[in-house]
Amino acid sequence: MFVWYIATMELVFASNNAHKLTEIQAILPSQIILKSLSDIGFTQELPETTGTISGNALQKAKTLFQLTGHPCFADDTGLLVKALDDNPGVDTAHYAGIERNALANMQKVLKELKGHSNREARFITVIAYVDGNREHVFEGEVKGRIAEQITGDGGFGYDPIFIPEGFELSFAELPVTTKNSISHRARAMALFVDWLKDLPVN
Repeated sequence: MFVWYIATMELVFASNNAHKLTEIQAILPSQIILKSLSDIGFTQELPETTGTISGNALQKAKTLFQLTGHPCFADDTGLLVKALDDNPGVDTAHYAGIERNALANMQKVLKELKGHSNREARFITVIAYVDGNREHVFEGEVKGRIAEQITGDGGFGYDPIFIPEGFELSFAELPVTTKNSISHRARAMALFVDWLKDLPVN
C-alpha cells in the first residue's frame, strides 16, 4: 500500500502488549527496528494520569524518554460510543475495573447499550513520539458501530464488538491485513511513519 524511503532506525514502543506489538510491527516498514519495554529491560509502570487520550500518550512517551534516553513512541486508544456520551473514552482499557479485563469491558458496553437504537461508535488512537529534540502527536480514527454481541476471535480489546464503517464483520472477524489497512491505529501509524521519513539521519 505504501512505499517508504526511511533510513534504518531503532525505536522503542512504550508497551509490552504482544497484540499491539504484532499489529504495529506488521504496519511498520522493515527499516524500523521495533523494541518493546522488555527488550530494553524497562519494568516500571508508565503514568496515564492526564485525563485525555492524547495527553496520556504524550505523558508515557515523555516519561520513557526521560528515564531511558531512547527515542520512543507511545500510544493511547479510546472507544467513544455516542449513546454513552463518548464513554468509555479515556477509560477504555479499564472500563469495567482496574484489572483491564477485555471481556468484562465489552460486556459492560453491551449491557449499557441495551435499549439504545443508536450504536454509533468510533475508535481513536493517538501516537506520541519523543526523542529529546522533538515531540509530535499523530491521531487516527475509524468510525463504525457496536455489534449486538461479541463475534470473532481475532484482534484484541474491543475488536469483537466493533464493526467498522463499510463492513458487516467485526474487527475480530476481519482478516488481519484488512484491519491493518483501515484501523485507527493503522491510520495513526501511517501519519507517524510518513513524518519519520523526513527526520534527519544522525
